[in-house]
Amino acid sequence: MVPTASIQHLFEFRTPAAVNNWFAIDDRVMGGLSRSRLRHDPAGHAVFEGMVSLEQNGGFASVRSSAGARGMPHATACEIDVRRSRQQFKLSLLTEDGIDSLNYQAGFAPAGDDWQTIRLPLAAFRARFRGRDVAGAPALDPARIRQVGLMIAARQAGPFALDIRRISLV
Repeated sequence: MVPTASIQHLFEFRTPAAVNNWFAIDDRVMGGLSRSRLRHDPAGHAVFEGMVSLEQNGGFASVRSSAGARGMPHATACEIDVRRSRQQFKLSLLTEDGIDSLNYQAGFAPAGDDWQTIRLPLAAFRARFRGRDVAGAPALDPARIRQVGLMIAARQAGPFALDIRRISLV
């Protein structure tokens, strides 16, 4: 168990207001038909849900938080408490405020219907821009994190839903 002093909860989705500053960035930005949203569930968590369509060269759905000071110097991992989906997702950490900027992404796949904490080492996050790896990009600096995002891609067509309680840096 990690001591409380070394955890920074970036998002806790207990209240409806916790999802207010999240917005969708789906493949519609390039002509696709996918759609997604982050909504609050009355049970006290968020749900990243929607539909991925491969039509019109689509294939991804994502949501992202608004920009803000979310960094934590010396953090070594990001933890996400999730359940309910067996699909592959990506967690994105961004160090800039823009919508079209470098993303640091790591993949994860929940294992079942029970709540679980997935720990993603920051060293596993890869620099990407518009879906492509960025060779020679600097390593993720956890002190500079400004935005957080969730994505489903990899040609996983159809409906999806992922329950999320918390996203933290450790």
